[in-house]
Amino acid sequence: MRQSQLFTKTRKEAPKDETSKNASLLIRGGFINKEMAGVYSYLPLGFRVLEKIENIIREEMNAIGGVEVLLTALQDPEPWKATGRWSDEVIDTWFKTKLANGTEIGLANTHEEPLANLMKHHIDSYKDLPVYAYQIQNKFRNELRAKSGLMRGREFLMKDLYSFTRDEKELEQFYEKCAEAYGKIFERTGIADKTYRTFADGGAFSKFSDEFQTLSEAGEDTIFIDEKKKLAINKEVYTDEVLDELNLKKEDLKEAKAIEVANIFKLGTKYSEPLGLIYKDESGNKIPVVMGSYGIGLGRLMGAIAEVHNDERGMIWPVSVAPFSVHILALPGGEEEAENIYKKMVAQNKEVLYDDRRDLSAGEKLAEADLIGIPQRAVVSEKSLKAGGVEVKMRNAEKEEIVPIEDLILKNV
Repeated sequence: MRQSQLFTKTRKEAPKDETSKNASLLIRGGFINKEMAGVYSYLPLGFRVLEKIENIIREEMNAIGGVEVLLTALQDPEPWKATGRWSDEVIDTWFKTKLANGTEIGLANTHEEPLANLMKHHIDSYKDLPVYAYQIQNKFRNELRAKSGLMRGREFLMKDLYSFTRDEKELEQFYEKCAEAYGKIFERTGIADKTYRTFADGGAFSKFSDEFQTLSEAGEDTIFIDEKKKLAINKEVYTDEVLDELNLKKEDLKEAKAIEVANIFKLGTKYSEPLGLIYKDESGNKIPVVMGSYGIGLGRLMGAIAEVHNDERGMIWPVSVAPFSVHILALPGGEEEAENIYKKMVAQNKEVLYDDRRDLSAGEKLAEADLIGIPQRAVVSEKSLKAGGVEVKMRNAEKEEIVPIEDLILKNV
């Protein structure tokens, strides 16, 4: 992509009402635009990052047997009334509205009820199980206080997978498989070293749920970490009794702030029973389907990556989710050669952002490149060409080096 065709502009300052690092960096870098509190649009660079994250998640969900669907955001109240969750006293974050004919409907904040209701048409026998259905779709939550940039929004993109199994044993097996898949997602997106599987309150579903918490001062949660075991416990369940049950010792735990980037729940028959989602076993007995749910907020994950991978100059994107792999900067005396390099790299299907603009100074271009944070920067100038090639610097490196043009074209990240 030519940067002259990129309509977005970087900013020297973030909006005054944005205090979180992720929102400040992503708005300044031209990745997102704040429409209102808790609602962000993804601009071209941000959308490319979001797509990279989405593809990683999709690949890992497919690898464990997930089957992708896309359900409606508009919600019929009836399934929710059957489970008691239509009431604002039970779920206080509903967005509700009325159709032209006066019928009340809602905007989905999660999809346990509608998907369980749908599965009644497809699950009848034990032979139909297990089913692992997931989607990547916008959710809507009427949060009282939307804050911390992409961390807590009123509209956000989420991957939610729901497992439908014969019994608790089958649920447990998939539950652990999904936890492993989440670990792979965090490894691939560059936050695994700061992300911990965390025991948390299971609410009405089970004694414990599992959160995946990424260490950050921007986090809303307080966790206690056992670094050797790579486990943590949320402050909300931090009691001596729970520590004993989990075989964790206070002296081994370190307190930290963290961002909840994902969670998984064992739902049991909480939704299948009231909705009549049952199957017939080998003997013809009618058994409620056992369910689990597994969520990751894509925007929240993007925000967590931004919180972890940055410095005082801007973003430092991991290669796997960066909007582009290489950022070519054409400086005086290097314009013609930069154009040639760009065309050759595009012909090889390389992901390149080319700063071909003529109205900015070298200092302005270099500062913008640091703010945007693409992994590899290649400066083409009269000085670099006289030195034997292109001045290449990795975003997380201290110094640049002169690389022959052919090496840059063939060996870039």
